[in-house]
Amino acid sequence: MPIALRVHRDGPLARLCLARPGVRNAFDAALIAELTATLEALGGDPGVRVVVLEGEGPAFSAGADLNWMRAMAAASEEENRQDSLALARLMRTLDELPKPTIARVHGDAYGGGVGLVACCDIAIGVPTARFGLTESRLGLLPAVISPYVIAAIGARQARRYFASAEVFDAAEALRLGLLHQVAEPGQLDAAVQRQADLLLKAAPLASAAAKTLVRTVTAHADAARHDADNTALIARLRVSPEGQEGIAAFLEKRKPTWMPR
Repeated sequence: MPIALRVHRDGPLARLCLARPGVRNAFDAALIAELTATLEALGGDPGVRVVVLEGEGPAFSAGADLNWMRAMAAASEEENRQDSLALARLMRTLDELPKPTIARVHGDAYGGGVGLVACCDIAIGVPTARFGLTESRLGLLPAVISPYVIAAIGARQARRYFASAEVFDAAEALRLGLLHQVAEPGQLDAAVQRQADLLLKAAPLASAAAKTLVRTVTAHADAARHDADNTALIARLRVSPEGQEGIAAFLEKRKPTWMPR
């Protein structure tokens, strides 16, 4: 099997590289499981102080893999719920990882790829990177990643981009708060390293506790309840007539029935 995730250790810095460039680092069940397990292992490793998430090839992550989408479109609502719970576990694991995280966004991020960016503590991208929460074009919604995206860009902006599915550039991502910094391609690695060096200067326990503090202060609801409600929503949408039509139209490279001809 091709390696879907590359892990490189440089002392206290761990770099996780999504390694499916042929499909623009899109998710499937195997990558979700591998990335979740790797993050859980790094979270419990006292030798790891900072985690960088990056991608191989032209894109950071294009979201859902086409074959995975095709399989889920044919699955039952309960199977879709279980599948979505796996993605929810990945996002929550990344969001709550007891190590500071940096997203190195060297290329485009769509759907779940935006979720990964939003779950990281710091996100640095290049000016040419594009972003999109395009699920509504398929009759779906970015339900599983919604807590993290809303936390990153705010409720009002999320209402716009969840509904419109419009694609936006790095400058807009910076304005929205999805990115913290935009760096030219030749300066991206230096910018990421600068942030890593700053994080490594902080006390390990204080650094790990920082996100817990923020989460505690801003929490408004039970996390497990969020995951249960959001995965139930996306499962219903996937098996609904509109969701089935949207996914089918996307896979068949045609306009869905609700789009003007």
